[in-house]
Amino acid sequence: MLNFGIKFSNFCFLDNHEYEFDKSYECIAGVGAISSVMSNDKAGLAALELFQKKNKDWIFGHADYDLKNEIEILSSANYDGIEFPDFLFFVPEMVFILTKKSISISVPAGYDSEKIFHEILRVNSSNLVTEKPVLKSRFSRAEYLETIKKLQEHIARGDCYEICFCQEYFAENIKIDPVNVFKKLSRLSPNPFSAFYKYEEKYLLCASPERFLKKINNTIISQPIKGTSKRTKKDLIKDEEEKISLQLNEKERSENIMIVDLVRNDLSKVCTESSVTVKEFLKIYSFPQVHQMISTITGNLREDISFAKILSATFPMGSMTGAPKKRVMELIEEYERTKRGLFSGTVGYINPEGDFDFNVVIRSILYNKNNKYLSIQAGSAITFKSDPHMEYEECNIKMEAMKNALG
Repeated sequence: MLNFGIKFSNFCFLDNHEYEFDKSYECIAGVGAISSVMSNDKAGLAALELFQKKNKDWIFGHADYDLKNEIEILSSANYDGIEFPDFLFFVPEMVFILTKKSISISVPAGYDSEKIFHEILRVNSSNLVTEKPVLKSRFSRAEYLETIKKLQEHIARGDCYEICFCQEYFAENIKIDPVNVFKKLSRLSPNPFSAFYKYEEKYLLCASPERFLKKINNTIISQPIKGTSKRTKKDLIKDEEEKISLQLNEKERSENIMIVDLVRNDLSKVCTESSVTVKEFLKIYSFPQVHQMISTITGNLREDISFAKILSATFPMGSMTGAPKKRVMELIEEYERTKRGLFSGTVGYINPEGDFDFNVVIRSILYNKNNKYLSIQAGSAITFKSDPHMEYEECNIKMEAMKNALG
């Protein structure tokens, strides 16, 4: 499916790697584009709402972090080597739904789904060269530590309570095989919200453990992650100790609690009164590289609330900003040195009934084949109690699988 889909300008492949997580589909992909809507301006959400009204069909796509500039009237001037549009949504030519035992192929009238199935089986594997990149950082270690101290000064002054600060590692003039790198990343770090996403010659190779939003009928679900500890799978006793230590860590718990409050506030803008509840609180989930602290917040949507209006109320996700949201986004723009773009954004699908599922784009490799630019970003939540050295190490832990996938 990957080798078949990569031939198209628009391709979105989503795989949950057999995690439960209220899953709707084991693996789903939208291939090609019958119609699409794209924006880099201030009228994008209105265009998206109109597009969905016209297309009661499958819709796949993304919103990148800088859609915030329309929602909160902000701006972004940092460097962007990847150049995804602020958002892009498309009605695919073909939709593949894969389970352990079957594949469903949905196509427009006049297409032969059986012929497409056999074409998928015959397609040649990708054999492009992947060069081992020399990754450079936008921050030296000393510069990163100094920046964290400055952010903690903002917290001490009361400008904010928590800020998700990210740094970029990048490579220039590099050639990679996106399909094979994604397959390797999936073997190293099979996570429930993984995505291979392509628009023209821009690629996202994503091994995300985090859900942004899921809608089932009139129920909305958000599952923010805040709180991380490294796994030690070779020593099961120590690994369990790491898990318990994360559960009891005061700093990690306070990070998560602040974001739970922010998400509850965001969802209350689109949900019926008193329906927003915390279904799971500070629960520890284990993934291949890390243990994560996750809370689950649900609510009952008000009638006739569109996907665009839900985005406007909840985006960007609180786990990738901090609190209060608008002020920390201003500080992010001031102190970070790279435009986040699709990192910290979301990729997913809307089905013909209007239900949807979207991830948080983290633990990802972004690649622009045209200018041969590769980007990996990682961040952590900074609070007044943060140890800058430990925050730096947390970023390195989060980038480990992506670095290994690149050799």
